[in-house]
Formats: sequence, C-alpha cells, structure tokens
Amino acid sequence: MTSQQLVICYMQRTFQTQEYVSSVMQMNPDVLAIAARMDELRKAGQLLGPLHGISFTVKDNIATKDSMETTADSWALLGSVVPRDAFVVARLRAAGAVLFGKATMSEWADMRSTGYSEGYSPRGGQARSPYNLTLNPFGSSSGSAIGVAANAIAFSLGTETDGSVISPAHRNAVVGFKPTVGLASRDGVIPECEHQDTVGTFGRIVRDAVYALYAIYGVDPRDNYTDAQRGKTPLSGGQLIDLIKTAGARVVNYTVITDYDNIVEKRGWDWDWRAKELNRPYESEYTVVKVDFYNNIKKYLSELQKTDIRSLEDIIRFNYENDGTEGGHPYGQNYTDAGSGRTSYHGHPAFRTGQNGFLMSNATQGSQDETYWRALEFMQRTTRGGIDAALTHDGTRLSGLLVPPSVGQTYQVAAQAGYPMVTITAGVDPVSGMPFGLGIMQTAFAEEELVRWASAIEDLQLTSGTELKRTRPKWYRYLEKPLPIRRES
Repeated sequence: MTSQQLVICYMQRTFQTQEYVSSVMQMNPDVLAIAARMDELRKAGQLLGPLHGISFTVKDNIATKDSMETTADSWALLGSVVPRDAFVVARLRAAGAVLFGKATMSEWADMRSTGYSEGYSPRGGQARSPYNLTLNPFGSSSGSAIGVAANAIAFSLGTETDGSVISPAHRNAVVGFKPTVGLASRDGVIPECEHQDTVGTFGRIVRDAVYALYAIYGVDPRDNYTDAQRGKTPLSGGQLIDLIKTAGARVVNYTVITDYDNIVEKRGWDWDWRAKELNRPYESEYTVVKVDFYNNIKKYLSELQKTDIRSLEDIIRFNYENDGTEGGHPYGQNYTDAGSGRTSYHGHPAFRTGQNGFLMSNATQGSQDETYWRALEFMQRTTRGGIDAALTHDGTRLSGLLVPPSVGQTYQVAAQAGYPMVTITAGVDPVSGMPFGLGIMQTAFAEEELVRWASAIEDLQLTSGTELKRTRPKWYRYLEKPLPIRRES
C-alpha cells in the first residue's frame, strides 16, 4: 500500500464517521501531495524512519505553517497566521509522517470555563466517543483520541495540562502517552500553564504512540524546559493485574503517595479545591494556572500575524461580542440592553458558566506574587515527593505505579508534578459500553521504563487467550433503529 492509498483510506473512514463522532476539525488540503512526495522518496530508497508515509492528526492548538488554521477551535483566531510549524510538527514532518489534518478539541483546552461540555467547540461542534455517542468523551484532546479509536487516523498528537491526554485515551480505548514536561517542546502550542503543559501521543497500540513520542522529543532553544532532558531522553482493572502477576512480575499492593490527602480533592477532580474550601490559594494548582495562562497566552499571541487578538482581554471581548456562538455570558441569564430596554437571553448551552475561567485568569493580570510562588512550590514539592516516595517500597525501587486513569485525582498528581504517565486499554464497562484503562506513572524522564512495561502488558493482553484485549466500538447502519442508549451506572 502506498502513502497516497493510506490517505485515501483515512479520508473514506473520516467521511463515514465524521457526522457521528466529529473527530476532525479540518482536513489538510495538501495531504495527498505530501503523501505523493513520501511515495517518491520510498521508491528512491530514501526512508525517513518508521513513520515514513504514515498519516497523523494534531490537536487544533498545535501550530502548522500550511494551508490549515490553528485556532484552539475558537472563532477568535480564525484567519490568524502562525510564524512557523510547532516544533513537534516539524519533527514529524522530518520523520516522513503525513499531516492529515487538525483534530477537534474542547475550546481553549478547557481553560475558558468551569462549566462546559467536554469535547465541544464553536468551530468543531460536539466530539463524541464511538463507543457511546451520548456520554462524555473526555478531553480536552477529545478529537485526537476519538479519531484513533474510530480508525480514522493512525496516530495523533494532543496536549495536556491536567488530564487532557490520559482522560480521553482511556475513555476511548486507545493508548495515551503523556511525557515529562520538558521532553517535547511546547513551541508553537497554544499555551495554558508552562509548568504543566506537555505534548502527548495517541495510538491504538503502545508501539504507535511510542513511535510518535520518539519522533517529537528533543531539545529546543525556544522552550528552555527542554534543556532538562539532556542525558535523560529515551534510547530509541484487577483481572489485568492478575495477568501481570501470572507472567512473573511482582505487584506490590499497595504503595502510598505521601501527602496525597493534601494534594487532591477526594470527591473528584478539582484544581482549586484548597482555595475554595480551605481558603488556601497559596496551595492551589489553579492559582498557578490562572497566572501562567494570562502571561503565556499573551506571549503566544504576540507572534501571530493577521489578527487583532493580542491578549486575554481581547479574547474575552471577542466572546462577549459573539455571544451566540462563543457563549461569552453564562447560559440562560437574561440581560437588558440599556439603550433599547429589550431583555434577551445570552450565552451558549455548552458553556453554562460562560467564560468565567478566562475572567478569573484575567483578574490576576499575570501577577507572579508571593501567593503564586508559594502555590507553585507547594504543588511541585508535594506531588513530586509523593510519586518519588511511592516508587520505593520496603527499600525496593519499583518499576512504575499502576493506577486507575479514570480517576481525576490520579492524573492530577502526575500533571502537577510534570511527571510522565501512560494509559493502555483494560476493558469496557458492561453497562455504559465505555472503555476504561490501566495507567502507569513514573518519575521525571522515565519514559523508557513506561514504554517497557506498557508494551509488556499489552503483549500479555494480546497473547493471553483471555478477553482482556482492546474492544472495538460497535458501528450501526445509518438508518438502524432503535439505537441503544446506555448510561453510566
């Protein structure tokens, strides 16, 4: 099969599934020409690597200097021109991979609002899991994971600040690899929080996600966090745990992350709970994220051409002025026009709280005051110390921490620490039909250890003769009725 033929296969698959799952924001109009060039190189005996001629997508907050838009799925940045390819995109192009298009995402990577529909954006609509069109697909890298799950693309890039790779990966039965902050450059990525942002990979199997990861890492002078990787880079549910034990691995039950009760909210994911419930903003992840976003987004916008959007204030104003599509106001509240006296409802149902996330970030004005630095120190000290301590049990250094990726408090610890985590498929909920995964956590720049164990566990799944394999989504005919609607228990 040629690269062009592979592209056509993915085009046909996208046309089949897009109406239902909405995984692709924009298809690259030059994709067939790029594939043709890769075919010519292959004929000439010039292979650029294992990804030569393989199609991929990137989340719409990753810049591509081509015929496509980079907008974080917001109308606000439509028509803007990026200065260059994101570092990770340039690396994949150099490796011979074929950029198929942009994947849909939760608008602005979930930063804009605290009450929103995951996987929704004004430009891309509602992304849906192929396993259950009625349930939350998780995000914010929703389209990246969904496209791989629907077999509409070979692999995809997403981004994560707190759960945005791990969550949609396990929710859509694909492998998601979130590397250490600083392994993959964030240059050209619409930012959220420089201390936690990272670019991750999605694949149907570990090998696919790892090939992509190995292609994108590297030191980049435009992202000083990548200097930390020098000398540390990679060299090139219960039944599942029982299977691992049977194969000869020692599974410790259980090791403890120190300070866990002080790091996360036991009732569910909440990155501001210590500020809201304990009145301790100096111990809140959100304290850091709000300030970083205000500063980081201004820096990113300063390099764009052909746009009037230069700051968070500009984005907020745009959302108010385009309330019907962008939902600048909280949904359902009525507003009276001072001039005409007319009262009307404002907002968008996908954004129940409007853009309150943006407003809270804007209120900080990017001030890195004492509270900010205390919060950053608390967050990194407790999470990094907790994971590192848990990796030693009775004097023995462990190869990884097996964790449930479906629990927000799990990936939240890895996200705050800036440490790597991978999730692989483990099964499907018999009630909802939604997949769930098995996560593995490690310390900074221990990606090679994660690759080794994730690959070994996946090999066990495929060769064990059990049902512990990746379950494919069930597709129904176009006019078939009634479609089953299953809800989570």
